[in-house]
Amino acid sequence: MFSWPSGGAIETVLLHGGAVWDGSGKPAFPAAVLIAGNRISEIWPQIPPGVQTAARIDVSGHTIIPGLVDGHAHLPFLHKADIADTGDVPPEEHTLRTIHHAKVVLEAGFTSCVSGGSAKPRIDVVVRNEINAGRIPGPRLLAAGPELTNTGNLGDERRMHIHRESIAMIVDGADEMLRTCRTLIREGVDTIKLNISGNQTTPNSGSHQNIMNDAEVATAVRTAHAHGKRVAAHVRAAASIKLALRNKVDILYHCEYADEESLDLLEAARDRIFVAPAVGLLHNLLYEAQPWGITYEKARAAGVLDQFECAQRVFTELRKRRIRVLVGGDYGFPWTPHGTNARDIGHFVRWFGYSDSEALVAATKVGDAAMLLEGKAGEINKGFLADLVVVAGEPHNDVQLLQAPGNIKLVMKDGHIYKNLINATH
Repeated sequence: MFSWPSGGAIETVLLHGGAVWDGSGKPAFPAAVLIAGNRISEIWPQIPPGVQTAARIDVSGHTIIPGLVDGHAHLPFLHKADIADTGDVPPEEHTLRTIHHAKVVLEAGFTSCVSGGSAKPRIDVVVRNEINAGRIPGPRLLAAGPELTNTGNLGDERRMHIHRESIAMIVDGADEMLRTCRTLIREGVDTIKLNISGNQTTPNSGSHQNIMNDAEVATAVRTAHAHGKRVAAHVRAAASIKLALRNKVDILYHCEYADEESLDLLEAARDRIFVAPAVGLLHNLLYEAQPWGITYEKARAAGVLDQFECAQRVFTELRKRRIRVLVGGDYGFPWTPHGTNARDIGHFVRWFGYSDSEALVAATKVGDAAMLLEGKAGEINKGFLADLVVVAGEPHNDVQLLQAPGNIKLVMKDGHIYKNLINATH
């Protein structure tokens, strides 16, 4: 059995005997895949005579797919029901737990993550750097800073005379936004995350409300883009979606309350933007959060059922309009634990009308485009990065297979094998 390597990628590996689903959406086909270094070197219908490899792995009865991508990841989220409790964890312990989450998510088949927000300014950055240096196992990670929010908005857990950290940094006005964005960019983030809308969990800043103003958003986008960075935004309200699009935000999260004008604007920007519903969070708040005191009745009263139903309507429409939608469901709460991220792929099929293959394209090819790896990863093509997952059965015909850890038989990222439940023949 291979494990995470202590140094250097295996020179060559041959995966043979199984099927290849290449990420294009076309049917799977029988093939052998040769990996040399960190690249896919050859894809053969049959192994040519005389091929010499460092290792051969028989994947008969399995399917080789591109690595999965979570487009709305929160690796530093600590399975806390109250986000203020996450803020109470010191940076040292917080970093160690994030490292653990990175390994768990990778072994679940997710070879890349677009961070939707860190929980402290440098955790995403230092974990990304350690992953890239090969010192810890984890997915490719586009790092974010904490969510930037306004006084009284989502993430502001302070009360008069009581200061509490949470998962956000508080900014009010364009000048504070400029200074904070510059600070995070100095520290090495790839993405600036904004909380433009309110949230159903926040008193006096609801999901239908637009909280962040035009000058603040414009300043964030202008500053980020000037440094070659991107901006992602929490936008539930229709007004927030329009504000984000008007100011050229790159990634839009949630969007449940999009009206017809918002949908038209999203469609007009579809070649520039990515959208992610985070539907797993809504589903699990309704049906699986009772152990933490959130009953179905409480979730419904808070507006979660309305959001869930609106998400189904909106993202079914976005699918029809061919807008690039990312898999990723705000995993990292106790009711959405890290490592169960593949559940969102099934939600795309059940709630948004995707076929299994279409949902898997969203989780691979589209996700890697959001990772800025379009044409380099997300498909099984010669010369592409060797980010691959071997799955028992045919996940392109039944994405539910991806939810069982035992079905994720092998995970390879950048030519390194990090998980292998299949015996290798040397």
